[in-house]
Amino acid sequence: MQLPRRALLALGAAAPALARAQGAAWPERPVRVIVPIPPGSTPDTAGRAVAGHFTAAFGQPFVVENRPGAGGTIGTDAVAKSTDGHTLGVSINAPLSTAKALYPNLPYDPARDLAPVSLLVRGAQMLVTHPGLPVSDLAGFIAHVKANPGKLSYGSVGSGSGAHLAMVDLMSRAGLDMVHVPYRGFPQATLDLVAGRIEAMFVISAGILPQVQSGQARALAVTADARIPQMPNVPTLAEAGVPDAASYAWIGLVAPATMPPAQVSRLSEEAKRGLGEPQTRAALERAGFEVVANSPGEFARFIAAETDRWGGLITRLGIKAEG
Repeated sequence: MQLPRRALLALGAAAPALARAQGAAWPERPVRVIVPIPPGSTPDTAGRAVAGHFTAAFGQPFVVENRPGAGGTIGTDAVAKSTDGHTLGVSINAPLSTAKALYPNLPYDPARDLAPVSLLVRGAQMLVTHPGLPVSDLAGFIAHVKANPGKLSYGSVGSGSGAHLAMVDLMSRAGLDMVHVPYRGFPQATLDLVAGRIEAMFVISAGILPQVQSGQARALAVTADARIPQMPNVPTLAEAGVPDAASYAWIGLVAPATMPPAQVSRLSEEAKRGLGEPQTRAALERAGFEVVANSPGEFARFIAAETDRWGGLITRLGIKAEG
């Protein structure tokens, strides 16, 4: 049966309003925000900052759920496989850009199964050592490790993480041999560094500043392009004699690939608003983060570039996944 012309016109006029109403209905219930790293970690801090803003902006609770393990791939896989329409994820370098090169049987494909929402923040990493190690600068550290091949250990949050690859890159450039000790999160790694159970690690500056400032850890260099305001006396890797090695640990927001693009776009916009609030931005910057909050397209291109850079390093050096 053909509808009268006036009915068709009325239906056409109502369509945009109906679409807006349907879009505004999301979320219809609380939203899980899965963080694949333990509570107290830097991704957890960034995730909770965004979740708090989303709760106010969308009118539904955004509840952070920590699901650590396997360098962040367990929690990220849960996001990729979610079908409830009310699950997001906060993830880091490894699960989004290097896991596929490390794990032949990775249960998800980052490019196929996840929708990038926004690169939330990035942070320079800091090379730190236990204060009892007889070194005071990067040159001394390299010399000490060379004199003790295979005897010193370093921590990270797992194979393929930014911290792991920053150290592997340095070891490759300087011809060093150290033992990798993977952790479920930086809080545990920091405890072991302070206790002297590991000798060194790269760690996002936000996660180690208190220990460095109190003398429980010694900072030798930062991976940023320039010195960071929180530790202006600590040189960059380039200044310390290792050029072209700048890198960042980063934290991004992702959704299952099935999430409608309109919802992904709105989440990206709200993440930018939330992280742009003066108090939130100031708190994150004091902790050592640089707020990025970019678009879904920009984040997707960033992940692709990181995948090319670090995936190539993994392949070239034959890096294998560890515990």
